[in-house]
Amino acid sequence: MGLFGKILAKITGTAHASAADWEELETALLEADLGPALSKKIVAAARSEKSESASQAIAAALRSSLSDKSRELSGATGTSALLIVGVNGTGKTTSSAKLAKALSDDGRSVLLAAADTFRAAAVEQLRTWGERLDIDVIHAAANADPASVAFDAAQQALARKIDYLIVDTAGRMHTKNDLMDQLGKVKRVVEKVVPVTEVLLVIDATTGQNGLAQAKVFAESVDLTGIILTKMDGSAPGGIALGIEASLGIPIKWVGTGESASDFTPFEPEAYIQSLL
Repeated sequence: MGLFGKILAKITGTAHASAADWEELETALLEADLGPALSKKIVAAARSEKSESASQAIAAALRSSLSDKSRELSGATGTSALLIVGVNGTGKTTSSAKLAKALSDDGRSVLLAAADTFRAAAVEQLRTWGERLDIDVIHAAANADPASVAFDAAQQALARKIDYLIVDTAGRMHTKNDLMDQLGKVKRVVEKVVPVTEVLLVIDATTGQNGLAQAKVFAESVDLTGIILTKMDGSAPGGIALGIEASLGIPIKWVGTGESASDFTPFEPEAYIQSLL
């Protein structure tokens, strides 16, 4: 049964749901990391309807809170660059590789750039993924300038007429201004060569409300165009992403559901809402 299934079963078909029932629903929403504002909005919408229509009212409230921006991956004529950003531990490097596979499977030519140079393991991880997927990875020595790696990769992508350059950026902590400035620098140098058509923020579905704080700071440093929601393997509802959409209007574009390269799919809002209900 979905996240709200048991609660909705109690509310639906009753003449009057008790205050405790509505409080239980709001608690479930908060525990799913939708945040206080969105949780209250959903409960208010459900209470305004007859009990038989509670689930439809909740679904409608969820839909109205979603971003109306396109969830399609943007691209330019010629080579496009996609920056993958986020804090360490969210699955950023793995998501970069999975996105590369998805684009390659769709017939697009792809080049990866290992610009998370402050973490040697990230470079090796991306190189391993590249070998496994038969996708070239541009990299440099440990602690090399991330912007230099990204610039070199952009030049190679342009020269080779690659469709998509995917840049795995450093897993910078969102509280460190100097590292956020470095992210802006990476974007600027890449744009000197090819257009950056997407800046995708990787959010861990288990992250809780800290994910919203991360998204706000990243959005201040560089224009975010979408979210990649990871670790959606059934252990977490990932409500924080809906909270981010409601607060910042940034659309979820891709979802990671497992460890394999194929466990990566475009986000389908309606299917997700129904799974919660």
